[in-house]
Amino acid sequence: MRWFGRNRSGIKTLSITPPAPDPGRRGIAIAVCVKNEGAYIEEWVRFHRAVGVCHFIVYDNESTDGTCDILHRILTPRELTIVPWAGRIVSGKTDQLIDGQVHAFAHAILNFGGRFRRMAFIDADEFLLPRTGATIEEALVATGDFPNVSLPWHMFGTSGHKTRPAGPVVTNYTRRCADPLGRQEHSCNFKCIVDPCEVVEVTIHQFKTRQFGDLTMNDAGFLTSRRGRKERQFYSNAYLQLNHYYSKSEEELAAKMARGSNYVVSADRFAEKIRVTMRNIERSEVEDRAMVEFVAAHGIKLHDDERPGGESAVNQ
Repeated sequence: MRWFGRNRSGIKTLSITPPAPDPGRRGIAIAVCVKNEGAYIEEWVRFHRAVGVCHFIVYDNESTDGTCDILHRILTPRELTIVPWAGRIVSGKTDQLIDGQVHAFAHAILNFGGRFRRMAFIDADEFLLPRTGATIEEALVATGDFPNVSLPWHMFGTSGHKTRPAGPVVTNYTRRCADPLGRQEHSCNFKCIVDPCEVVEVTIHQFKTRQFGDLTMNDAGFLTSRRGRKERQFYSNAYLQLNHYYSKSEEELAAKMARGSNYVVSADRFAEKIRVTMRNIERSEVEDRAMVEFVAAHGIKLHDDERPGGESAVNQ
């Protein structure tokens, strides 16, 4: 995903007044920022719809590869909101760039949050995998009504693929970093699922709520502060696991590096960040087939040309 630039002095945190809950609000929605995700967006949407996401709020940064056409084809108007989201916003007083993704997340909460019980804020290369139950909401049972859940990245590398393999990402890539809470640079972070009607502060990787401040909970119901998330006792994937398919194949990783930074950093710094992250993933990998087994067990069809379970019909 290529998105708006941000630098070290940019504005990466926005304070908001949370929306009032609509009568009868229900379900879980995802807010996501995209640019030219046509190669993979169908699989991402089909999977998350299968695990109970009822609405997709998509902030589109001038995609030219048919991403929005695919979304309109596979989702009904009741399931989809596309918001054109291009350009840069800079503070007139401080000349600081406002992070475009943070701005989009705040917009999603303020304009759509009152309709939903929960909202997830993830990217199009991240998947929310229930480890207990068949849906995200069933997997969050241990968190009760707590309004701020943090899930650590489970970082997947190339799984030995030199070029893009046929079939779904989630069944082709099965090797990940063994330690999601490892201290290695660039390899440990979190994404959040929140009650939008409680959020008072928005960033990409953490939120504050009006009653609990920066306190957040893991999928097993363990409560800690934002800083405490990286302590060993916070780690859990017993109920809900966040898979981050970071590199895909070596060919696609090279193309990602050639495109340059998503943010305002030099090409050299961006390439070094990727190399460090890949070394951290590959230093200690484990085979993780939980997603493959889940897709097969629940008969999830990820593309039109596949059989339920993620198997390619054309290769049978």
